[in-house]
Order: sequence, then C-alpha cells, then structure tokens
Amino acid sequence: MNKRRLIKAFNRLLHLPKGKYFAYYIFNKFRHYYLKLIKSSKVAYPSTIMLELSNQCNLACTTCPREYDFGKAMDKGLMPKENAKKIIDELWPYLDSIGLTGMGETFIYKDIEEIVDYIKQKNSGIIISVSTNAMLPNFIELVSKVVDKIDTIQVSIDGIGEVYELIRKKASFEVLDRNLKTLVNLCKNTKTTLMLNMVVTKENFHQMPDLVMYTNNMGISYLDFSQLNLAAVTNTPISYYSFYKSNEFLKTLDILHDVAKLHKNVTVTYNFKNQNSFKSCPFPWSHFYVSWNGFMPPCCAKPFPKELNFGNAFDENVSFVLNSKKYIQHRNLWYKNVTPKFCEKCHFTTK
Repeated sequence: MNKRRLIKAFNRLLHLPKGKYFAYYIFNKFRHYYLKLIKSSKVAYPSTIMLELSNQCNLACTTCPREYDFGKAMDKGLMPKENAKKIIDELWPYLDSIGLTGMGETFIYKDIEEIVDYIKQKNSGIIISVSTNAMLPNFIELVSKVVDKIDTIQVSIDGIGEVYELIRKKASFEVLDRNLKTLVNLCKNTKTTLMLNMVVTKENFHQMPDLVMYTNNMGISYLDFSQLNLAAVTNTPISYYSFYKSNEFLKTLDILHDVAKLHKNVTVTYNFKNQNSFKSCPFPWSHFYVSWNGFMPPCCAKPFPKELNFGNAFDENVSFVLNSKKYIQHRNLWYKNVTPKFCEKCHFTTK
C-alpha cells in the first residue's frame, strides 16, 4: 500500500459512521469476511462502488473502449441525479470509497458538485475519486468547485507533446499542461490528491521515464502506469500483450525504475504482468460498476450493458442485483476458474 492509500485509509478510520450506522458498517465487514471464508457466491454490501455519472466524452482516445465496436454500440447519457442519490442512500453506511467515473468525462456532468456534497453529508469519511482528461474548455472553473471535497483527482495523460496528441484525439498538450499547472496550485494545502495516469502502448512506452520527470517538475506526487486492456478493443489481436514481455519494453522498464529512484517525490506504480486466470480478477467481488442508465455490467474494463449486465440498480436495490442469479452464476465461474466469453482478451485472463 503506497503513501496515498495509507493517508486515505487513516482518514477513513477517523471518520467512520456514527451510532447505529457504525453497527451496520461493522456487521457488514464481518459478513463480507464470513462469506469469503465459506466460499459463498453471494456478497455483502459493497465497500466500494463506481458510479458512471457520464459516458459522454469530449475526446476520442485510441486507448478508450468507447472508440471501438462495443463502445460505438452503447447508449450514451448522464445519470439522473435522483438515481445517483438513490444508490448513495442505499450504500453509504457500508462504503469506504466511491468512484464517480466511467466511460465518459466526469466533468461533463453538471451536477457533480451536488453529488459530491450529498456523499459528504452522508459521511465525510467516504473517499471520493474521479478521473478526468482535464480538457473541457471550462475545466478549471468546474474542478474548482470540488477541490478539497474530492480526495483523488486522476488525470489521464498517455504521453507528452505530439505523442499525447497522437493518442488523445481532439486534445492539446499545451492546454493540458496549462490546466495541470493551475490544478496543482488549486490543490495546494487541500486534502485533494493529484495523480497522473498513462495507459502504456507501443506508441508511448518510451516516454515512461520522461513522464516521471514531468510529474516531478509539475509538483504532482503520484504517477500510475497501466497496461492497455484489450477486452473491448476489438480491432487489436490478443498477441499485442506479448509487447509487454519484449526486450525493448523491459529495457525501458529498467530505465523507468532507475529514474523513479532518482525522483523520490513521485510515487510510481505499475503492473504489466498478465495473470492468465479468471480467478485472479477481483471484479466479481469488488469495485462494482453502475452505468449511467442503472445497469450493472461486470467491470470497468468493458462496461457495456448490452453485452452483459446483471440487472438494473435503478429498478432494484444494488444489493439485490449483486446477489441475482446471473451474478451468482458469474462468480461460480470464478470459483471454477472458467473464463466467461465476455472476459476474453482481458489481461487478467490472458498469458
């Protein structure tokens, strides 16, 4: 667990629910571990959840699943704030964290400040995170309203200069750089942590060490590198994953390690190992995903309800959907280590 997560966990412990809600919280924790101990396919109330407030976006990134077949076929919209509040009302006594991000740009959602305030009114210790491309024309105005309320703002970067613009279509690195400098100043002396994230591809991997130096110079403390997940990238063969084992990539990874050691103000995280096992995937059990229109697909890597969903959290309670027959069947496959067709090409299930 890195420093950022330790700080957030400590803050959570200081602001656990009070009164009867503390009893609900503790009982749910015991229930979670009991169900895990007996290897049940049922789950307790979630301690973390993702609400897709928006699946609309202002960019067209080559790394984003929305730009391929499944994404092009999905319905697009914004989560009605009444429905977002319904889910928060049901789950808040049990939640440690909540992500307000999905397939779209978070700050397109005009009511985000109201939703953040609603969560904090329920319990100020619930950790809130969002991801953003920081490229909306009025981004600084929008983000200013929630700085010091949101715990972690992750900014997707995917490269520097021309490489960034090659991958993040319709974006400008000059604008991003300017917005990041302003955002860093906004977040100083607040509880909001900034983190940059790069989805590493053949086009940008050589810039990983440079991005450590850029992050350090920007005054940002956290940088995460993630592997491109091919689960919903339909035009790329599964053989792409072999790139992450190539000598060229491994040499760059060694350089990244050395550069990271020289820049101790930046905490660098990454994992480029494929797991080759459905049983290594945590998503049947945690980080449950609610799409903008209420459906609950298996995970955030391929959050397309038309392909697979286990029910609708607007029509039923989240807890009902999580323990529906379809969801239990999905978890039974996990216990058998049988990869569902939906999960083919995911890096969790691929060598």
